[in-house]
Amino acid sequence: MIFRQLYDATSSTYTYLLADEKTREALYIDPVFEHQQRDLALLEELGLTLKLVLDTHVHADHVTAAWALKQKTGAKIGSAAVNQVEDVDYPLNDGDIIGVGSIKLEVRATPGHTSGCLTYVTQDQHMAFTGDTVLIRGCGRSDFQQGNAATLYQSITEQIFSLPDDCRIYPAHDYNGRTRSTVAEEKAHNPRVGGGANEQDFVRYMEAMRLPHPKKIDEALPANLRSGRPEDGQLPPEPDWAPVRLTFAGVPEVEPVWVVEHRDQVTLLDVREPNEIAEPGEQLAGAVTIPVGELHDRVAEVPTDKPIVALCRSGRRSSMAVNILRQSGVDRVANIRGGRLRWKEQGLD
Repeated sequence: MIFRQLYDATSSTYTYLLADEKTREALYIDPVFEHQQRDLALLEELGLTLKLVLDTHVHADHVTAAWALKQKTGAKIGSAAVNQVEDVDYPLNDGDIIGVGSIKLEVRATPGHTSGCLTYVTQDQHMAFTGDTVLIRGCGRSDFQQGNAATLYQSITEQIFSLPDDCRIYPAHDYNGRTRSTVAEEKAHNPRVGGGANEQDFVRYMEAMRLPHPKKIDEALPANLRSGRPEDGQLPPEPDWAPVRLTFAGVPEVEPVWVVEHRDQVTLLDVREPNEIAEPGEQLAGAVTIPVGELHDRVAEVPTDKPIVALCRSGRRSSMAVNILRQSGVDRVANIRGGRLRWKEQGLD
């Protein structure tokens, strides 16, 4: 299985990618709306096809990317049936099995944080994606969205602590940089529900908490009841000057063939060293030439009346040039994918 744990710093949310190595089919758990381009780029770079998007619950602190990823890839959406979320293809109930390729997840209903929380458990019971039901040394709050502390205690002890002790726990959030735990660790050390705490201990602990409502709750809840679909039903705007793709590293790129076909519509910035450009056949007509090491000090020399495409030998130095230009306030800029090497491979000279 291909497995990746991704992170949103704003809401401290973890997104999980699981994929079958043979079929190359993939699923995401708890994707974040603002990171849809990152998540799509990872799929492309790993050669995966997204088939399924799952949410553990109706989030209150961020908007899900489920709807947006469905529009981009045709993937299906799964969420708790009790939530009655719009645009859901698989309304899920306790005991259901869902997944892609050879990856099968058992759906366990774990309400209490909200009335519609799910935990997804791999068939070998080595991994559990617990949403906000169990966090690392903590758990989700139970004071809104039909939450209930006694119900949460039962979900944790009956549905999660019944898993093998070595089952790894992957939560939806962590606010201290911790990435995973195990059932045994949380049984022993979770300050709310571990160490032999009974239901009364847990309920009184939760009742004593006084937490502010999540900052994005007014935006997130209505949107997440639509699977993250914006009110206007429109995807976020993308660059309209070129077919720009964003890499997993966050660099906007265009293909060399597009640049050749639209040379009069862009400024070509060549950031190679003078000795490279001096080689036979390496001078590109009309290019602005500034070595990347000098670009910080010479950025004002780059014309901005047209979109800028940056070039070097392999596309690595020019990706740095793109970052420099973006930091200086240039919006319409992209790296030429694969640089001069890819340019030549495509027979564009």
